[in-house]
Amino acid sequence: MRQLPVPDPGIADHRSPGRFLWWLAMGQRRTLLGGMTFGILWMSCQAVLPAVLGRAIDRGVADRDQSQLLLWAGVMLLIGLVQAVTGIMRHRFAVTNWLTASYRVVQLITRQSVRLGGSLPRKVSTGEVIAIGTTDLNHIGNVMDVTARFSGAIVSFLLVSTILLTTSVQLGLVVLIGVPLLLLVLGPILKPLQVRSATERQMRSDLSNTGTDIVGGLRVLRGIGGEGVFLDRYRRESQATRVAAVNVAKLQSVLDALQIFLPGVFVVLVVWLAGRAAVVGQLSAGELVAFYGYSAFLLIPLRTATEFANKMIRGRVAAGRVCRVLALDPDVVDPASPSPAPPADSDLLDVRSGLRVRPGTLVAIVSEQPDDSALLADRLGLCAPETDDDVSLGGVPLTSLPHAVVRERIVVSDTQAALFAGRLADRIDERGKGGVDEALATASAKDILDALPDGLDTVVTEKGRSFSGGQRQRLVLARALAADPEILVLVEPTSAVDAHTEVRIASRLKAHRAGRTTVVTTVSPLVLDAVDEVAFLVDGVVVAVGTHAELLANHPAYRTVVVRDVVVAS
Repeated sequence: MRQLPVPDPGIADHRSPGRFLWWLAMGQRRTLLGGMTFGILWMSCQAVLPAVLGRAIDRGVADRDQSQLLLWAGVMLLIGLVQAVTGIMRHRFAVTNWLTASYRVVQLITRQSVRLGGSLPRKVSTGEVIAIGTTDLNHIGNVMDVTARFSGAIVSFLLVSTILLTTSVQLGLVVLIGVPLLLLVLGPILKPLQVRSATERQMRSDLSNTGTDIVGGLRVLRGIGGEGVFLDRYRRESQATRVAAVNVAKLQSVLDALQIFLPGVFVVLVVWLAGRAAVVGQLSAGELVAFYGYSAFLLIPLRTATEFANKMIRGRVAAGRVCRVLALDPDVVDPASPSPAPPADSDLLDVRSGLRVRPGTLVAIVSEQPDDSALLADRLGLCAPETDDDVSLGGVPLTSLPHAVVRERIVVSDTQAALFAGRLADRIDERGKGGVDEALATASAKDILDALPDGLDTVVTEKGRSFSGGQRQRLVLARALAADPEILVLVEPTSAVDAHTEVRIASRLKAHRAGRTTVVTTVSPLVLDAVDEVAFLVDGVVVAVGTHAELLANHPAYRTVVVRDVVVAS
């Protein structure tokens, strides 16, 4: 599918779902117009068939004129062929419109997810994104799908009304006035249906969030015996969601019933009036049959109109959800006037904490509070929720550089980073730089590869769930090493591995990253022994810098943090 333009912030305004749907429609106006054209032709063919049938009865059967009967039968055959062809084309355009709108939404949400980056999980829940990708896009696609038939319904209604007015003013006025009245009767149901649909949609999103949390933390829940608590919570939320869905279904059932009942009453009324007119000689036999055909046909545009209203309501609710996501901005935006990139091998400086990382060194950050060191690591890579000009590379603030430059030169690998689904070799070598074998060896992950039947060709499952926590952590480390950035920031890269594996990783990391800058947040003495320099962080500020041995000997607070870690680890 062709690439889409970047969403207009005005279009993405969460207060304007109608404008968003209009913008989508304009983006596929050619196929929409094609579908509407064939929809009008298709339904118009159905609309004129009763008139042709009436002529065949009056001029062919009643008048016993075989030539007229053959003529009008041939006209009916021709109209039937046109109806068949236009019906096929209308359906093809309808499917195209549905698919185009649905996948345009997927493209927009995917592009926005990439644009938000690490800001996405802080601003939007996982369940919300899942609901957009599984439900909302269907409702938006349905709006584009029904447009062709709705256009045909309007034109065919006007066409039938014109034919009826030329035949019988009374019956024509009944149709012209009665059909809008029927739609007005259905109107009061549509607004409550929209409110209940929006409520049910939100509850379904919340339920997806709960299910995602349970699946993601299943091992932890089993460890603390919390499965029952979360099961009860999920059961309560699912029942509440079921009640909300039933409330939507109640109104929907009333709407569906009225779609059958009211047009049925209308058909009975029109046939009764036409029958009376035929009895007094105002209508011929053929015209009476035609009027019955019109009455039966009018059920189609009536039901199409109510279907359009129903799908438009659901589409607006879904579009509102999509617009809220598209209206979000990342925590850090590209500068209006980017600064020139600093030269390679520049110092990385954080004024707020006082951390200075010299090029080509392996530096460890130690903190009693892991959140403080993790936040500092995020700030070094421009990944923190709150950004400022305190972090600079070669004297140039990171906020004044284009994001692409920062992401290319500085990579932050968090301990919670997940593996994407796909071929293992591709998931490790995301940047296509090669060096997968060396990265796996440094991360002490060769044993993982040996245990896989297809080796690097093994397909990784979603989030790498088929691997243990320690295996995932080593593969994530290998991915970060294979990226081979100028500056690599690793957050607790060995927290889930055993001591023997940690020693191997620590001893190989320095050699692997020789000549490039590496920052590691850790409190493990096994890793700290292998680094060039240690920065001790207290309340977000660097209070001491030196080697691991120097800080152990001269800084009691540092010794307390590291020794306590040894005791806990043992």
